[in-house]
Amino acid sequence: MFIRRILGATTTFLLTGAALAGPAVAQATLQAESGMTSGRLGPTLTALVGLAGIGLGVLALRSTATRTSLAALTLGLISTVAGTVFAITADGGPGTGNGIVGAWGAIAFGLVALVLGSLAWKRTGTHG
Repeated sequence: MFIRRILGATTTFLLTGAALAGPAVAQATLQAESGMTSGRLGPTLTALVGLAGIGLGVLALRSTATRTSLAALTLGLISTVAGTVFAITADGGPGTGNGIVGAWGAIAFGLVALVLGSLAWKRTGTHG
């Protein structure tokens, strides 16, 4: 049940970011490519999900909480997959406003969260 709440909250968080990015598309053509553009919003939110996974992974290593390690694994997987999708669909390189740097950050944070979550998962010993 805890994992469902984490997945639901993460999905809501990402979908809210995507919904907020819609009106920003119209303004992106009017403003310069600086600040938070619509192409940067999704990868940035995904990188924040990866950072949350790292935080949960560190907490899981300090305790024997199985749920926390599963949450770190889940958030790490979401961050890695979504970051990869954003990196594949980005049109330009760093500095173009397409979010490629945030996407690579999300991939890196997601992989770290996956490693920390799996180490904590192994430490609990309740996985079979």
